[in-house]
Amino acid sequence: MQNPYQQPNEPGALYQPPLPQPTQATQPPQAPQKRTNRLMMALTALMAVGAIAAVTAVIMTRDEQEGPPDPSKPLVAGWKTVVNPKYGTAFDVPPDWEVLSPDVFSGHGDDNDSEKILIGHTAPAFYKSEWCSIDADGDGTVSDFALGSVGTKGAEGAKDTTEVAEKNAPTWVYAAYTQPDKSVVKWDKPVEYTTKFGLNGTYVKAHSEGAKQPNRCAGDGHSIVFAFKNAEGAFAAWDFYGRTGVPGAIPDSLIMRILSTVRLTPTTPTATPTP
Repeated sequence: MQNPYQQPNEPGALYQPPLPQPTQATQPPQAPQKRTNRLMMALTALMAVGAIAAVTAVIMTRDEQEGPPDPSKPLVAGWKTVVNPKYGTAFDVPPDWEVLSPDVFSGHGDDNDSEKILIGHTAPAFYKSEWCSIDADGDGTVSDFALGSVGTKGAEGAKDTTEVAEKNAPTWVYAAYTQPDKSVVKWDKPVEYTTKFGLNGTYVKAHSEGAKQPNRCAGDGHSIVFAFKNAEGAFAAWDFYGRTGVPGAIPDSLIMRILSTVRLTPTTPTATPTP
């Protein structure tokens, strides 16, 4: 059964869970004091009005030059910016995360059908992309598992941001950590949220409880999907998923800090098929 709002000719989120049951300006640098004192001493009563006007003009000019923050530059000093021109989004990740090209697709397929993609995103960033490596089926091919990943996906045809978040958050957990068991996937009620850049939307958190561990890389995981409208008025979603219950697992506080940096950029449509 296809996702009702997947992109044309694109794989979409195949797992559609039932309706969830709620669980509960920077100031300009000041001139050195010595220089300021000399300037004040040079002013006379006849120049006072002109001086005040000049100071006001300088302040206004500086304010105009500052303007809104540049979405292509990190909001967090020292972090990296991840830009997805297809959906017109950007967000920041810590410096030790690996940022891939915007046209890279990363996702998860159906364990029982290699032709089916359950869910995925583009312009991904990974935390410890080779956190665990294993030849799970003994065919000689080693698979790498990341400790966490973030990216952006489309949601064409959705009716609202709540629908996007509710459907995709559980799907990430199921596809990445619990297949074929949907019963261990849990999710919270939708939360309205505004990022630091003023982007409004809805997020949903999901997680698994008791996922089977057929190998040393398997286990429980969690996700968060933040749905919003981009500058073109189209629905899109920023999403994170990662392992839980293991040393070095990404804390919720860091995930939310990354989410807080999500912002809009101009869209540049590409031919890359993405869900």
